[in-house]
Amino acid sequence: MRTVILVHGFWHGSWCWSPVTAQLAALGVPSVAVDLEGHGLRARSPHAASRRPFDAAAFATEPSPVAGITASSAGAALAEDIRLIGGGEPCVVVAHSMGGAVATAAAELVPELFAQLVYVTAFAPVRGPVTDYFASPENAGEMVNRLIGADPAAVGALRVDPAQRAALRETFYHDVDPATADAAIALLTPDGPAGIITESLSVTSSRYGAVPHSYVVCAKDNAIPAPLQRRFVRDIDEVSAAPTTVVELDSAHSPFLSHPAELSGAIAAAVSG
Repeated sequence: MRTVILVHGFWHGSWCWSPVTAQLAALGVPSVAVDLEGHGLRARSPHAASRRPFDAAAFATEPSPVAGITASSAGAALAEDIRLIGGGEPCVVVAHSMGGAVATAAAELVPELFAQLVYVTAFAPVRGPVTDYFASPENAGEMVNRLIGADPAAVGALRVDPAQRAALRETFYHDVDPATADAAIALLTPDGPAGIITESLSVTSSRYGAVPHSYVVCAKDNAIPAPLQRRFVRDIDEVSAAPTTVVELDSAHSPFLSHPAELSGAIAAAVSG
């Protein structure tokens, strides 16, 4: 049985996978959730985020302590986590949201450590930086941009204010029960490293393309619209040796909280496949 490595997206941490790790354990699938560079226990937040009284101007201008992180550096850190957890053997890597960009970089770097790469409503920037996809017509209707409270080029991060509870809930958790959504919002960190979205990744068919891929499309996602998710599938297939396996969930952006059993079933199927 391959070990499953669970990779979160921007502003989250390994904590968000807790319902899924329990479901996978019940299915007999071993899994470990990791913190990406600049997130979870590896996070570093601007001082203005916790200063009281809150200074909106300082929050919008303070340079980010995670500004130096790139997709390549985060991908290298993830590769070392996979190597450690799997003991050098290939693992099934499941990546959510912006964690997909990091996992894409890692799969090109160490394809031999990937038994399969499963994207869950995730960015898969195989043709240029993530920022190129932001402007694509398939991204119309996304609700993330309204959350950004500072100029990413100036502070070095995509910065969100966790006090925007209603907007965060509508964007990420609109099908999650309110108590769980509030608990998740309280655990978010403000800064997602801008270097992850601006670095142009170069993937090859001989390395990244040799890794089997699956994609879980979340049909009700307000953060990464379903048309953009399906574009990622098409782009992956242009460099992959085999077609991407696609699973559809009637879920918003955070199926690990709203549909953990269904998502775990899809992951278990990828492991057995």
